[in-house]
Amino acid sequence: MFCGFDYGTSNCALGVMKSGVPELLRLEGEHKYLPSTVYAMHRDLITEAVALGLSADQREAYLQARQAILTRARRFRVGEGYESDDTVVFYGREAFSEYYQFPEDGYFVKSPKSFLGGSGLRAEHIAFFEDIVALMMLNVKRRSEVSTGQELTHTVIGRPVNFQGLDAQESNAQALDVLSVAAKRAGFKSVEFQYEPIAAGLDFERNLSKDQTVLVVDIGGGTSDCAMVRMGPSYRDKLDRSEDFLAYTGERVGGNDLDIQLAGRELMPVFGMGAELKTGLPMPTQLYWNAVTTNDVSAQGIFASLDSKVQMEQLRMDMVHPKLMDRFILMREHKHNFHVVRNAEEAKIGLSEQMSYQVKLDYIEPELNVTIERDAFTRAVESPLGKMVRLMKSAIAEAGERPDVIYITGGSAKSPAVQSAIRAEIGDIPVLDGDHFGSVASGLTVWAQRLFG
Repeated sequence: MFCGFDYGTSNCALGVMKSGVPELLRLEGEHKYLPSTVYAMHRDLITEAVALGLSADQREAYLQARQAILTRARRFRVGEGYESDDTVVFYGREAFSEYYQFPEDGYFVKSPKSFLGGSGLRAEHIAFFEDIVALMMLNVKRRSEVSTGQELTHTVIGRPVNFQGLDAQESNAQALDVLSVAAKRAGFKSVEFQYEPIAAGLDFERNLSKDQTVLVVDIGGGTSDCAMVRMGPSYRDKLDRSEDFLAYTGERVGGNDLDIQLAGRELMPVFGMGAELKTGLPMPTQLYWNAVTTNDVSAQGIFASLDSKVQMEQLRMDMVHPKLMDRFILMREHKHNFHVVRNAEEAKIGLSEQMSYQVKLDYIEPELNVTIERDAFTRAVESPLGKMVRLMKSAIAEAGERPDVIYITGGSAKSPAVQSAIRAEIGDIPVLDGDHFGSVASGLTVWAQRLFG
């Protein structure tokens, strides 16, 4: 059986064809979207879980390649008294729940896709990313097969135009290799890729009654991608669509960047960012940006380092209000920074429907709350939002013609700030909303049918 697999930065979704129409499967209770998160009681248990899920023909080579890690995993189990049937790895919303309860005890991973294609990754880093992605794909595939009652063997996986901003060709090749290896380990026999904005456009095209030139804008968690595409009844049944795709643009800026900017500018002040120093010197801000830049391995490494701890203790002595730094120190010690950024994401979502949103930080300090206004959100995300709009303009310029309609999708595309910026900067062109979370998976399923059906 074939499927379309949206292995997203923020969420995963999987679709199959039913009666000629793509249908997204429920992956977690009634939810069709599974947050791209994993929480393990120990890092090495991620590799162990992959080993346990492999097919017989893949297991022997994998066990040899990961022998040292698997030995450490067994030692951890014995030392902590975990039995073989104990749950030690959690996914999606359960992963968030476990992390919130025990932030410093286990190993929490959010949005691993945002790290794929990063420069300077050593072989062991790439191998670990393969394990994380394979484990998440195994989990989604199993849940989907329970739902369908059939084995999923062929898939089309979505990919951004560029995974990272620098050395795009090398970066993309590295990331696609990780995804391919992971998908094969998850049990897929055939794996193809399709650009995410193209997939979103294919879903939109199913319902077009006339031919149009469409600017498809997919604002994902980790990247924003644009495609100028000729669409409609004259095009949708073609297998080769290369001549219909007029331009592609993409950059590593997405919903996560909006969350990070909002966390930094609106939440970090209660932890001391911008606070007054006795010396009269400005408060260093890089410490705070490192804390909330949760999609950057280097920033997280620096924030967790001894040097950062020492700097925070020194700054505390220099602050007029040291209590603010006490909060920041507590956040670092208990690894609450991912929780803070998650709060910012929830505020972003809430501000799509309401004019203000109260963020509760009572896990840091009782009754600690921050109210964020929609206008403050718009100001906070001005920089990444500007990059997104420039990508749209570049796609239009590269195509050499104006679109008849702009089709926007992706979770952050729901934000009034995003839609207002598009209308203000692109001009008088109709802007249509799609299924903000499901259009890519649906389009990938349509493409899977054309390749494998």
